[in-house]
Amino acid sequence: MSDHAGTRQTDLAPDDAAPPSSATDTATFGLGCFWGPDARFGAMEGVVRTRVGYAGGTTPEPTYHELGDHTEVVQVEYDPSVTSYADLLEVFWSTHDPRAASRTPQYRNVILVDTVAHRQAAERTRQEVASRIGGAVETPVEDLDAFHLAEPYHQKYELRSTPVVGDELVDRYGDDLVDSTVAARLNGFAAGHGDPERRESVLAELDLPPAVLDEVRRRI
Repeated sequence: MSDHAGTRQTDLAPDDAAPPSSATDTATFGLGCFWGPDARFGAMEGVVRTRVGYAGGTTPEPTYHELGDHTEVVQVEYDPSVTSYADLLEVFWSTHDPRAASRTPQYRNVILVDTVAHRQAAERTRQEVASRIGGAVETPVEDLDAFHLAEPYHQKYELRSTPVVGDELVDRYGDDLVDSTVAARLNGFAAGHGDPERRESVLAELDLPPAVLDEVRRRI
């Protein structure tokens, strides 16, 4: 994890104390089915919110069953005083084979950028990966034109699929589950991501019923 200057949030602040979107940066990645990367990034320290959706295509108002030429993507809101875009890119490149061309638009690997700084960083790491593997990188860097939020049942899928835990969090947050820092972190933990000691430290701080916390620990 990079060392960043500035005021540092706690690893998992309560949702009402989490940085607002105006104080975060956003990254957008396609990494195959969006359930997995949603969980992987959600477990990272400094990630404030995650959401899954569709981007990269031209089909208006895409849905899961009428996706058209769009790609399943995850958007990651992160606190730049805690983690960096470079940290996220490191995870992105380490979790797929950049030499493999995507077979379908839906599950392709892609970095979608909406700032000059992010494009420069993404292109730089793409060149570094090409140098490391000694060959062509098939994973593209493209402009993000629009992001379309996926249906609620796709948001925090690992968490929703965990008995007791999913029910408790859905009841507690309702439609706001997608923007919950706690839900993002637990979604990652439920999928087995995160350092064991850090996971336990985070779980110990949460004001959740013991049965819910025990189920997360059992799932891990």
